[in-house]
Amino acid sequence: MKTRRTPSQEKILDLLDTQKRSLSAQDIYVELRQGDRGMGLATVYRALEALKLEGLVQVRTLTSGESLYSSRKQDKHHLTCLQCGESIAIGECPVRDLEQRLQTKHHFKIFYHTLEFFGLCDRCLPMEENA
Repeated sequence: MKTRRTPSQEKILDLLDTQKRSLSAQDIYVELRQGDRGMGLATVYRALEALKLEGLVQVRTLTSGESLYSSRKQDKHHLTCLQCGESIAIGECPVRDLEQRLQTKHHFKIFYHTLEFFGLCDRCLPMEENA
């Protein structure tokens, strides 16, 4: 059964589907206001929470605690530097087969998964480790 979505949820889904990057709730709020499709920030947060629970958006939490939202259609994984916060997208998904096996074995509907590795980028590594 498909859940009926609010106009606010539809606007956010449309925006996320057109983005090549993940957006914070504040970014979404600003983008919608600039595009003449404005809504309040609290409405953005409520709509994102509902869409997350429906499995239509995925959420990634940065080391700073900020949450970034993207379309579930984007299957991105990251290498994130703990020092400077740079996040490098990985273009492959090494756990897609595992996801399918887990769904079958545990009779559990997986909406999306995230995979993130934490460490230091080449700019933040001590010089002796770069040599």
